[in-house]
Amino acid sequence: MRPADSGQPAVILKAATQLFAALGYDGTSTRQIADAAGMNIATVNYHVGGKRELYLAVMERAHRAEKAALDKALAHLPGDDPVASIHRLVDDYLDFCADNPEIPALWMHRWLSDASDITELERQYVQPLVSAVTGALRPAVEAGVIDGTVDLEYAMWTVIWSIHGFAKGGVLDADGRRRGAGDRAALRRFRAHLHLTLHRTLALPGDPRTLLPDTPESPLPGASGNPLPGDPR
Repeated sequence: MRPADSGQPAVILKAATQLFAALGYDGTSTRQIADAAGMNIATVNYHVGGKRELYLAVMERAHRAEKAALDKALAHLPGDDPVASIHRLVDDYLDFCADNPEIPALWMHRWLSDASDITELERQYVQPLVSAVTGALRPAVEAGVIDGTVDLEYAMWTVIWSIHGFAKGGVLDADGRRRGAGDRAALRRFRAHLHLTLHRTLALPGDPRTLLPDTPESPLPGASGNPLPGDPR
């Protein structure tokens, strides 16, 4: 166990994670973190360091959690059924982000140029994970399971953008209320849409609807007589 994983350092990092995820690095002060942790600034500095050190510690911990989840998910590839394994990989990552919404939020702040003076994190943390996923999927391309004309890297970024956007911002329902990953019906609907989109983007064989759970709240396009886009029915 690392020193920051227990005791006062853990309390500080938890408070910092919540604030950086909600307000961004640039919008958060060390005093806010100290107040949220129930400590004074001197105690925070003693245990973890200043704001920059806190942020780096938060991002490292977020990366370790994300990497552990992805390593576990990638271990299922290719599996006896490569198509089902690819869908399971996306399911596992969606579940991770839904269970840990602060992690997509941290990275989305960076997409908006938050903490722009700290430039090494994408190269250090993000790129290796994206490369690991595309590398794990490459045999499916070579086997003809994934269409060889697909830009695999951009396809994976499309999944990341979609999942992070849903985990952070959710969608609006018919009444204009925001529904996110904490809403079970919205999550089921997004999951079905994500799988259908991925299946078609990668040009995977088979009918994706046989792999996806239909939901009473929002039947999948093409199921139960609901036409697919472009279907003349």
